[in-house]
Amino acid sequence: MIILALMTDAMKTAWVTGAGSGVGRATADALGALGWRVVLSGRRTDALSETARLVRDAGGTPVELPFDVGSDDPRVALPTIGDRLDALVLAAGLNHPRRAWADQGMADFEAVVQTNLLGVVRAVDASLPALRAASGVVVVVSSIAGWRPAPGAGVAYSASKTALAPIVRTINDQEAGAGVRATHLCPGDIDSDFLQQRPTVPDAAARAVMLTPADVADAALYAITAPSHVRIDELVLSPVSQR
Repeated sequence: MIILALMTDAMKTAWVTGAGSGVGRATADALGALGWRVVLSGRRTDALSETARLVRDAGGTPVELPFDVGSDDPRVALPTIGDRLDALVLAAGLNHPRRAWADQGMADFEAVVQTNLLGVVRAVDASLPALRAASGVVVVVSSIAGWRPAPGAGVAYSASKTALAPIVRTINDQEAGAGVRATHLCPGDIDSDFLQQRPTVPDAAARAVMLTPADVADAALYAITAPSHVRIDELVLSPVSQR
């Protein structure tokens, strides 16, 4: 029993939003392979259960916590997370096929901003006490649209992702004393379910040369597992094929 308690105390905890698919699922799986306890959040309970199976099979301890970053209060997650949080991976994202000034709706615009920007801010704000206790790492999964102009990404998406850079910078500026580090992770085209939100869904040939969710998860783990004196402020990766 004493040995089990020591193992539990030493087990690192991550909270991953958007864990039901794509980068969130791949990052959760990779953390599971490191033996972490991974709190899995997303809107679809069936998808979370599949991610939980992957984390368990990889050697981790999954905890399913259905949660919508766009509308739910992240403080409901705190009792499940516990007093210490070693990593917060914010991978939930939203876009809409109608994304130009000529056809976008304000309700869709607001939903994208609620998820991509306000959802990130709320989750970070709620998690900071537990992150401070563990000198934890925050990985904000943004987009290449948050690093350089990408008109095709849409007004709401581009604005919400661009706003994440100063969010990350202020975390690093203001929370360094507690050892908290944050990374603005900006991937290019990824072959994932998120492509279904494009006005025209890419075909198989286009998807074959994109990044995979595992590629982006590897970048997230690079930031999470960096030595405590190393901070990865921003990390941009894109497929060679992307123009």
